[in-house]
Amino acid sequence: MHADIAKVLIAEEQIKVRVRDLGAQISADYRDVGNLLLVGVLKGCAMFMMDLVREIDIPVAFDFIAVASYGQSTESSGVVRILKDLDTDLAGRNALIIEDIIDSGMTLAYLRGQLLRRSPASLRICTLLNKPDRRTADVPVDYLGFNIPNEFVVGYGLDYAERYRNLPYIGVLKPEVYRDAAH
Repeated sequence: MHADIAKVLIAEEQIKVRVRDLGAQISADYRDVGNLLLVGVLKGCAMFMMDLVREIDIPVAFDFIAVASYGQSTESSGVVRILKDLDTDLAGRNALIIEDIIDSGMTLAYLRGQLLRRSPASLRICTLLNKPDRRTADVPVDYLGFNIPNEFVVGYGLDYAERYRNLPYIGVLKPEVYRDAAH
């Protein structure tokens, strides 16, 4: 696994520090508001969200939604499908979408639109990683871990073909790994 990584972009310790800071910021912002529901976008958010929720020191609930737009590719297809919907009613709740990475923003823009139709009291976005150079859809990011360059990254929940999620850092995948797989 590690041999497939061209370079470590964000080290494990950097992630821990930033997640701690995000948890403190979210706790402060929602302390007097309450009724916070974290909406995790599966599967990539899982590690980030579980670490983040442990850093939030106010009452919080969480739920998960699963969407598909990538399949086995490194590029979003642009077609978004909801594979698993929320079990929680968003009406009147303060919802915070937890995302692993925002690339083009198309998937998140679609998801945000769908969730806004469910009448949450508020809807904000928290992402671990953001690729501003790739953005084609305008999505407001309220809580940001790291801006990153336009490179294909894996680790800390992010995958390529369901591999590399268990790496404790964010690494750039060697292009030959996904180029060779595509042929």
